[in-house]
Amino acid sequence: MVDPSAIVQTDEIGSNTKIHEFVVIREGVKIGDGVVIHPFVVIEEGVSIGNDVEVFPGSIIGKTPKGVRAISRPISHRQEVEIGKGCVLGPNAVIYSDVNIGQYTLVGDGVSIREESTIGSNCVIGRYVTINYQTSIGNNVKIMDHCWLCGNLQIGDNVFISGGVMTTNDNQMGKRGYDESKIMGPTIEEGVRIGAGAILLPNITIGRQALIAAGAVVTKDVPDHATVKGIPARPVEGNHSPG
Repeated sequence: MVDPSAIVQTDEIGSNTKIHEFVVIREGVKIGDGVVIHPFVVIEEGVSIGNDVEVFPGSIIGKTPKGVRAISRPISHRQEVEIGKGCVLGPNAVIYSDVNIGQYTLVGDGVSIREESTIGSNCVIGRYVTINYQTSIGNNVKIMDHCWLCGNLQIGDNVFISGGVMTTNDNQMGKRGYDESKIMGPTIEEGVRIGAGAILLPNITIGRQALIAAGAVVTKDVPDHATVKGIPARPVEGNHSPG
């Protein structure tokens, strides 16, 4: 079913798919079976949507990143997006071009996912989370509301990140311009748990199964299985997260 008010410029639409009022779908878009596109969604060229996906009102998929003179980082991207089977995109989510999202992942209301990013399967991306450029997120990851993930960041499988967590990728805060080799976010390895409001500084590694306490400011690498807390974060003696 395609509502008469929708602008649909592709013929590659699967069976039992519903496209509601005032949707805009550009040429070259591929939409699978059983998809529901709610009103006022915009889907740009190069997007591929798997079966049984639901996209709620006001979302934009395939937004082209734009740079201005104030931005020092060169912008590059491919004009393509892959949304896996069974995903749900909440109202007003903005997915830039050159993004890949695995199967059965929930993208919450108002989420922004920048270019050159990959998100695995069975993930939860909470409301108003920002995922910046060149970020890689594994499978079975839960990122709660209002988190800010910087560019050039890596997250392994089975990670839990509580609400309001912040990450950074530049100790000079832009003073020396953009250098790809130095502007690096944290690496968060498999099974890590991060408490609410924690802050992770640039170019550190949080080891497997580590636990970061709520409100901690992490300035150095955290070993596998360690628990850290405080400002700056320090190990909790004799208290380790399960292996």
